[in-house]
Amino acid sequence: MSSAIDGLKPPLVWKYFAELARIPRCSKHEAAAARFVLDTAKRLGLAARQDKAGNVVVKKPASAGRSRVKSICLQGHLDMVCEKNAGTTHDFSKDPIELVRRGDVMMANGTTLGADNGVAVATNLAIMEDKSLEHGPLEFLFTIDEETGLTGAHSLQPGFVESRTLLNLDSEEEGALYVGCAGGQDTVGTWKVEVEPAAATLVALEVTVSSLKGGHSGLEIDKGRGNALKILNRVLIALGDLGARLASLNGGNKRNAIPRECRALVFVPKAKVEAAQALIAEWHTIVRGELATVEPDLEVTAALVKKRGAVLKKKYQRQIAQVIAALPHGVTKMSADIPGLVETSTNVAVVTTQGKKVTLATSQRSSVASEIREIAQTVRTIFEMGGAEVDQGSGYPGWKPDMDSPILKRAIATYEKLYGKTPEVKAVHAGLECGIIGEKYPGIDMVSFGPTLEGVHSPDEKIYINTVPKFFEYLMAILKNVQ
Repeated sequence: MSSAIDGLKPPLVWKYFAELARIPRCSKHEAAAARFVLDTAKRLGLAARQDKAGNVVVKKPASAGRSRVKSICLQGHLDMVCEKNAGTTHDFSKDPIELVRRGDVMMANGTTLGADNGVAVATNLAIMEDKSLEHGPLEFLFTIDEETGLTGAHSLQPGFVESRTLLNLDSEEEGALYVGCAGGQDTVGTWKVEVEPAAATLVALEVTVSSLKGGHSGLEIDKGRGNALKILNRVLIALGDLGARLASLNGGNKRNAIPRECRALVFVPKAKVEAAQALIAEWHTIVRGELATVEPDLEVTAALVKKRGAVLKKKYQRQIAQVIAALPHGVTKMSADIPGLVETSTNVAVVTTQGKKVTLATSQRSSVASEIREIAQTVRTIFEMGGAEVDQGSGYPGWKPDMDSPILKRAIATYEKLYGKTPEVKAVHAGLECGIIGEKYPGIDMVSFGPTLEGVHSPDEKIYINTVPKFFEYLMAILKNVQ
């Protein structure tokens, strides 16, 4: 067990959090985590089942004298975003997450922490085990693949969850109750490119944009952080004026993460190598100046490499550069109804070069369904004008706030009684599973909350340790007070 959790409270929550850190659970690879939940339920003598998608539901009977209380479902997702810093040696398929305690925060050593949503999974497991708690009948829903498609929630079948009240434990700000979330849509453009051998008069140069903060494309999209793909594309367009030819472009890792790094292999005329290097150094200064406050570690670098190979024909190089330049990135509209809430945004997320195919993935979000369609159509149009084949998924629904929700009223009253102040009631510009769960189980009453996390979906992810006992105390008070 990691020494980083020594003395932390509640001990059972942190015990399970540390055990989860040892289990590989990248999105679409949560089988071992699901087995851990099922094995834990079996050890505790609790009924559990798993559906065809891989979701797990566990039931715990009411504590003494509480059997007539209505059943409540506590829900979180098993998977985590797997990101690491450049130079960090870590294999997410087998290596445990190394927990690092720094004052009042828990982080990982150069990787994402997995507190999103490992804290919910650990909390549920702790409640499953603790026989001293007072509560009515409970269901614990553990969904899979939330981060790369909300697959588990999409796959839920009627009757798998029987409760008509659900507490989603996937929010990231202690003292806030979330009652609404954005819906989303992915738009992917693909070019089947033609290539030609790089001329003997050209030399290879690897150009890299790195050390950006990245972050969640919903929660951090309004922070003004740099997008490595967009930055590198500006550099490549400038290099094109020196005769640079593009061989490959790769950057970003997840559609729901702002890209932190991007690299391109270009071939530059031998006579213009020094000019190219000077131009790249100039762009380093330019973008660091533009983003000095939010991206102090940003780097634009170049290195000569001994490589030969093919380059994209100029037509495709131009199309790809123009599309990346034209695509919007960031906030496109703020909510007129909820101060400070991003209503609509789009993220230029991942670019990959594989042989004669270049793929660019983007993600659109909005709390207004018609605006998702509008921004997705804008992105689609730009792709099509740039000669790309376009694929758009079915998307996922938002979660419309219900200010008359009984569980919301109970949650507010419980917080006021415990802490003498009213919690903030918010909507979030991220895709919580509540939108889909509400669609799957019409009429289910939901609210979302959690301890304070920062930097999720990036190696800067952290959980504020002092918010965990308060979150747990609050959750148990809600379960105790529900009639």
